[in-house]
Amino acid sequence: MAATVTTTPIFAKLIPILLMIFLSSSLTSAKSDNFSKILSPKSLGLKKQKLSHLHFYFHDIVSGKNPTAVRVAEGAMTNKSATLFGVVAMIDDPLTMQPEPSSTPVGRAQGIYSSASQSETALLMVMNFAFTHGKYNGSTLSVLGRNAVFNAVRELPIVGGTGLFRFASGYAEARTHAFDFKTGDAVVEYNVHVFHY
Repeated sequence: MAATVTTTPIFAKLIPILLMIFLSSSLTSAKSDNFSKILSPKSLGLKKQKLSHLHFYFHDIVSGKNPTAVRVAEGAMTNKSATLFGVVAMIDDPLTMQPEPSSTPVGRAQGIYSSASQSETALLMVMNFAFTHGKYNGSTLSVLGRNAVFNAVRELPIVGGTGLFRFASGYAEARTHAFDFKTGDAVVEYNVHVFHY
């Protein structure tokens, strides 16, 4: 005589309930483990993207009693390098509307630059343009790029920003306006084109 297995009506009713509890708990735990979600730009108050052009002058002062660029580190072989390879400078350079230091200030360039090439004078620039004038007062643009200082025009990427420049991207063109070979002081003209909301 063969044995037969029968399921009780209670067990048969519990299977779908247990399956629903299992699926529901796994879906809930999957949702709670996520640390990101996709948002609509409108949920952050972002409207139409704009393209702005900013024009100002950067004053890099390494000489005198109140320098705005200060050497903070250098490599062991820096003094033997024609490019000053390994020098790192901290900057808090004024930004002005015109090339004269006494012209209207628009902000500060704050960050570091370092001599990053053994074969030419090329700087790694890591800085923020912190604006203090007009509608951009309190906003910043972040620059991260290579600056081959003796090229007529250098292009540096804008990698972000804050305030009115949130979600910013673009580029800055740098042109040396004046350079004093005795002191090392420089005035650099910047034309910045930036997308932002």
